[in-house]
Amino acid sequence: MSERMDSRDVTTDVISMIILTQAVVGTLGNFSLLCHYTILYITGYRLRSTDLIIKHLIVANFLVLLCKGVPHTMAAFGWKQFPSDAECKLFMYLHRVGRGVSIASICLLSVFQVIVVNPTKSRWAELKVKAPRYIGPSISLCWILQMLVNINFLIFIRGKGSDKNITDYKDFGYYFSIRHDKTKDVLFAVLLSFPDVSCLGLMLWASGSMVFILHRHKKRVQHIHRTSTSTGSSPESKATKTILLLVSTFVYFYTLSSIFQVVLALLDNLSWFLVSGTASIAACFPTVSPFLLMSRDSSVHSLYFAWIRNAKSPTSMRNM
Repeated sequence: MSERMDSRDVTTDVISMIILTQAVVGTLGNFSLLCHYTILYITGYRLRSTDLIIKHLIVANFLVLLCKGVPHTMAAFGWKQFPSDAECKLFMYLHRVGRGVSIASICLLSVFQVIVVNPTKSRWAELKVKAPRYIGPSISLCWILQMLVNINFLIFIRGKGSDKNITDYKDFGYYFSIRHDKTKDVLFAVLLSFPDVSCLGLMLWASGSMVFILHRHKKRVQHIHRTSTSTGSSPESKATKTILLLVSTFVYFYTLSSIFQVVLALLDNLSWFLVSGTASIAACFPTVSPFLLMSRDSSVHSLYFAWIRNAKSPTSMRNM
């Protein structure tokens, strides 16, 4: 019995360390990417239309990582003072809003990119000119929609420090949710899932369209590539491949997270291992995405090599 308890404690500690590592690494990665865009803006670098979407994605990633990772780590390591009822409501609400905006941001990126890569002479030509003007209002609409859809989390979530006596609840570690009848649960799940499923459908459509356009474009210009000495891809092609990589990574982690969320919804008695594992999977994309974006962004490499050249210049050596 003691050996089983020891192995359970070790497993809990391992998952807790993973969640803490994700929160630290993901926060540093997103902060680095945010600093990168700030430097580009200060130095007068002309930002792309999609950079505004990425900046909102970074903010959403911060909310997902900090609002779920920090409380889970505190609870896992036996922190005695749980967040208050109001703090738990705020943590869960901001986490859900951040998660929803993250999904919507990837959806906007993929839809905007499929408009950009379409040929100028196609029926998308007029929309291609107008699309950049709609990015700001679209992102604002995403934030407002997610704030409204997830308002129920401010009502049905209770913290462990709550003084209200509730007997019918489901325990999630540092907070619990009030149980309802099956009809309300189904309606609540449909309300929460509808924006996510809609965005996922748009993402898959946009990704399929981009793959088709890239393949058609590659076949069309093959004879030019044979006679040309240049083997580099166009900026649009590189951006499209980056967004396709981002979408495929997101869909993988989102599908895995959704499976765990369904299991949590179906089970009555939840183990800490399952709750923490679900939180860890939900944090995977916000942790990985900034590094994917930085590894594929040529402006990151340009700034890095410029910094290296300045560091090795004679002036800087004399100053040393």
